[in-house]
Amino acid sequence: MMNSMNALEINGGRVDQGKVAKLTLPSTERGYADAQLDDYHGFRRKDFRWQPGCEMTLKARFSHERGELAGTAGFGFWNAPFGDPSYRWPALPQAAWFFYASHHSDLPLAHEGPGRGWFVSTIDSRQAKAVVLAPLAPFLVILNNVSRLRRSIWPFIRRQLKISYRSLDIDMACWHSYRLCWTKDKCEFWVDEWRVYTTSFSPNGPMGFVCWIDNQYLVAKPTGAFRWGTIPIESEQWLEISGFDIS
Repeated sequence: MMNSMNALEINGGRVDQGKVAKLTLPSTERGYADAQLDDYHGFRRKDFRWQPGCEMTLKARFSHERGELAGTAGFGFWNAPFGDPSYRWPALPQAAWFFYASHHSDLPLAHEGPGRGWFVSTIDSRQAKAVVLAPLAPFLVILNNVSRLRRSIWPFIRRQLKISYRSLDIDMACWHSYRLCWTKDKCEFWVDEWRVYTTSFSPNGPMGFVCWIDNQYLVAKPTGAFRWGTIPIESEQWLEISGFDIS
């Protein structure tokens, strides 16, 4: 099934497809580098393939452990909110996936503290409740800068955006089996046949499958702090995938 997917290779990123697919980033000092497989290239978002009621399974290992891998990497479903080379029109994000972010990132996912490391997560900012919040964003950012108010406001926002997060305490450099069950009323995440997380926050879809490794970082705090960029890669790093299936 991997052989039927689009391979995206940017700035030296390399995708080798086969029984074991390997996504490789070379050593690089500057610029954005990416190695990616996806099944949505060339499609408009309304035509993305996957809806609630499907299950993704695969085996994966990384070249580096948590804290050593630089940039972001992972696999799962999303709606490519920032566009892809064939369709760049932006959208509000939806996702349910296994995600890695190095210490350079700080994503607004965890209840408290930074959202980074190896974790599972969901978000659906396209639902009606989330869209209604958009005009209030500047006011909410101001309130979130007051720590006492943030403790009550941010949990409310997380619920409206269907944001869920759970850190994974496993060795990323070893082979593990990963499974994501996405239904209308919940998302279940499994590692090595152990259910590691269940959330009632389930994106509506449709979404596409993506598997990637890149050298990007993103800081997006509830207080309004926002920045992104790329990280120099000192030595080659990669992600290997096998036994992939979506049903």
